[in-house]
Amino acid sequence: MNALIEVKGVSKAFGNVEANKNLSMYVNPGEIVALLGENGAGKSTLVKQIFGLITPDSGTISVKGDATPIKDPSDAIARGIGMVHQHFQLVPVMSVAENIVLGNEPVKGLRLNLNDARTLVREIASKIGMDVDPDIAIEDLPVGTQQRVEILKALSRKVDLLILDEPTAVLTPQETDELLEVMRGLARSGTAIVFITHKLREVLAVADRIYVLRDGALAGEVKASESSEATLATLMVGREVVLQVHKSAAAPKSEVLSVKDLSVLDDRKLLAVNGLNLNVKAGEIVGVAGVEGNGQRELVEAIAGMRKIESGTIIAFGKEDITKSNPFKIHALGIGHIPEDREKHGLVASYSLSDNLVLNRFSEPEFATRGVRNFKAINENADSLIEKFDIRTSSHRATAASLSGGNKQKVVVARELSAEPGLLIAAQPTRGVDVGSIEFIHNQIVAARDAGAGVLLVSAELDEVLSLADRLLVIHKGQIVAEMQSEGADRVAIGRLMTGGH
Repeated sequence: MNALIEVKGVSKAFGNVEANKNLSMYVNPGEIVALLGENGAGKSTLVKQIFGLITPDSGTISVKGDATPIKDPSDAIARGIGMVHQHFQLVPVMSVAENIVLGNEPVKGLRLNLNDARTLVREIASKIGMDVDPDIAIEDLPVGTQQRVEILKALSRKVDLLILDEPTAVLTPQETDELLEVMRGLARSGTAIVFITHKLREVLAVADRIYVLRDGALAGEVKASESSEATLATLMVGREVVLQVHKSAAAPKSEVLSVKDLSVLDDRKLLAVNGLNLNVKAGEIVGVAGVEGNGQRELVEAIAGMRKIESGTIIAFGKEDITKSNPFKIHALGIGHIPEDREKHGLVASYSLSDNLVLNRFSEPEFATRGVRNFKAINENADSLIEKFDIRTSSHRATAASLSGGNKQKVVVARELSAEPGLLIAAQPTRGVDVGSIEFIHNQIVAARDAGAGVLLVSAELDEVLSLADRLLVIHKGQIVAEMQSEGADRVAIGRLMTGGH
């Protein structure tokens, strides 16, 4: 069989950083190929070269035997290559149909022919077993459906190869399973797929072959049928990785968070948190499990002082009423917050790592004297945390924008945990993070618990909640519908509770 795509000896450097080193790979028609590797291993750089977003320094990329360089994304699309990016490229206020034909609009005379656009959406969606309303606005769709719209948009250009960059990073477990089934259907119909992910279970469930990258070079090529999570993790990281969280039994002490009868509105002014009650004690990790969109985001933002509360109370450390406090005051009390969206709420992209690592501590005596910043202390703090949290960067002077997604997450985790909070609110703490970094972040959260902190963990990854939490709460439609000990909890029963069953 002739390869659909063949990459030979591709190298790419950015300044002194070698992102790709003499990489070679191939993809056959109808084949699903996974790209695995730690954050910063060079996966996204490689697929961006295949899609024409970046030009290789050396090497060739052949499409159906043609080694003519891919000039840009338009050239890639014309040659049958489509790409769905990690951060969606959709216009929120436009409809599904309008987004899918954007840049390739069917016209009738001088006007956009929306009927043709709707028909195109329905035809492509039915071929791959999707049900999407062509007239609904993107901003009104859940994240999983937006992901499908991105795939439909790529397929509308009649692609032979579909590249998916971290396709499940923001999906719920149910949405992930649905996406994997869509991928299998596309492969059966002859479309080749290259996908980047950190989630080993998904790779083994859907891939035919796997390329593992480490430090920009190829660490191995294996068949999924001959691999396991443990062997893949070792290939990725270069050492044995502990995939299970090992922790001693919790020893809960005094209450550090009490949420009573809390009601909060979402961005559409609809009730998202509905009379919710929960508590967290020092020395325990309380996990919140639920299908995304059931009030988790609004709950976390309310506790962190980022969202107005309609009714109810939030008490910290048994005495501090933080119901109407702002994020600065809440942090000053000893509450850390790892936000769900690190790009929007966790980092200032243009600031250096030194500055990002003291964003909410810049006025503390350790880092400033009479309003004058102590740059020596700020930089030493950054160097220490970069080493301790294994943040892959050239220097503390590098900007947050220059880091890979997983390393950005490590910066946020390092900053919040280095303040030694008495209460840590961790929302999706390992989203988009590689397996080695997940292990590290989990260990740091457990260490914070063991040092006496109370932790409220909110995650769309049920496996993460079950393995990390001591006590588990299930949220549905803005209310806690069940509480149980995590040890021995029944996944199937939790899944039913998450979707409103009993």
